[in-house]
Amino acid sequence: MGAGHRPHRLHIPGRSPVHALPPHCKLVAVLAFVLVVAATPREAVWAFGLYGALLAAVASTAGVPLRRLLKRLLIEVPFVAFALLMPFVVPGERIGVLGVELSVPGLWGAWNVLAKGTLGVAASVLLAATTELRSLLLGLRRLRLPALLVQIASFMIRYGDVVADEMRRMAVARRSRGFEARGVRHWGVLAKSTGALFIRSYERGERVHLAMLSRGYAGELPLIETCGAGGTAASRAQWSYAAALPVAALVVCLLGWSIR
Repeated sequence: MGAGHRPHRLHIPGRSPVHALPPHCKLVAVLAFVLVVAATPREAVWAFGLYGALLAAVASTAGVPLRRLLKRLLIEVPFVAFALLMPFVVPGERIGVLGVELSVPGLWGAWNVLAKGTLGVAASVLLAATTELRSLLLGLRRLRLPALLVQIASFMIRYGDVVADEMRRMAVARRSRGFEARGVRHWGVLAKSTGALFIRSYERGERVHLAMLSRGYAGELPLIETCGAGGTAASRAQWSYAAALPVAALVVCLLGWSIR
C-alpha cells in the first residue's frame, strides 16, 4: 500500500499559486469551466480560442511545460479519429473541400467535438499536473462525494499503477528471452501473457485485501488529513482565485451567445 503514496507520474511538483490552491477549489473550478465550454455555441469559433488562451495562462502560472501538456493530450486520439469521420458520414448539405465532398453539419459536429473535447482534456490534465492524486481524493471527500466512490477511485489509482508495473516486468522478461511480437503468429504468446497478468493481479489483490483486514480494515479507509492544500479548508480568497478561470470563461460564453 505504500506505493500509492509516491508521486504520480501525472503530477508536476511546484510551488505556484495554482499548486497551492485547495484541491476541492480546483475540482469545482475545472468542472465549472468544462460546463461553460460545453454550453458555448459551436459557431463562436473565436470563443474557443479565448478558452485556450485562458488555459495557457493557467499553465504558465503553474509552470506546466507546454510540451508535456501537449503530450498528455494524446489521450484523446480516439475521439479525434471519431470526429474526423463525421464529415463523411453525417447526412446534410454537402460542400467540396479539395475535391472531396464533405457534410457541412458533419464539419460543424467534428469541430464541436474536437474543440470542446480538447479543452476539457487540457483542463483535466492541468488539474492532475498541479494536484497530487491523494489530495484530489481528499478534495472529493470534502465535496461530500460518497465515501464508497472515493474508495473505488482510490483503489483504481493505486492498483492501476501496480498492474502497469506488472505488465512492464513481463514485457522485460519476454524481451530478455529474445521474444518480440512481429505478427499474428505471436498473438498466442501475448494472449497467454494477458491471462497470466490477470491471475497475478488477482492474487496480489487478494493478498493486499487480507493484509488490510489484518490491520483493522472494516469497509472504510481512514481519512488522514494532511497539512497544506490537501487537508485545509479553503478561504474566501482561495475560492475567489479558483473562480477566476470559470468566471472568465462564463463571460466569453455569454459574449458568444450574444454576438452569434
